[in-house]
Amino acid sequence: MIVRQLQEVEKTDRCVTSDNWKSVRMSLKNDGMGFSFHITTIFAGTETPIHYQNHLETVYCISGYGEVETLDDGKIYPISPGTIYILDKHDKHLLRAHEGEDIVFACAFNPPLNGKEVHDENGVYPLEAEEVAE
Repeated sequence: MIVRQLQEVEKTDRCVTSDNWKSVRMSLKNDGMGFSFHITTIFAGTETPIHYQNHLETVYCISGYGEVETLDDGKIYPISPGTIYILDKHDKHLLRAHEGEDIVFACAFNPPLNGKEVHDENGVYPLEAEEVAE
């Protein structure tokens, strides 16, 4: 059994931060579960272009408000606590957090992330990346 505390994982290299977000990678590929699980914070007032060409993702909103826009059809979906969105078609999208409050998500990726991934210039995570140390 693997047991981790969010507050402890935040102090390790499993916590990856960019200009728009922070991702605490609670489980990763090297945990052998077949998916990775993250607590991700999207910073208030930001817009993040994302296109997971190599991964499928399920995203559940724990707190905060914003919207996700699918770029192929221009549809905008509001996000609030209790909302789930599932990127089952490698959807190219924009994720927006409203001003004044960060959004906190629980996210699962398939295939699992290795740990040090960040979005490239197209919003893509590489299929393979450097693993974090245990």
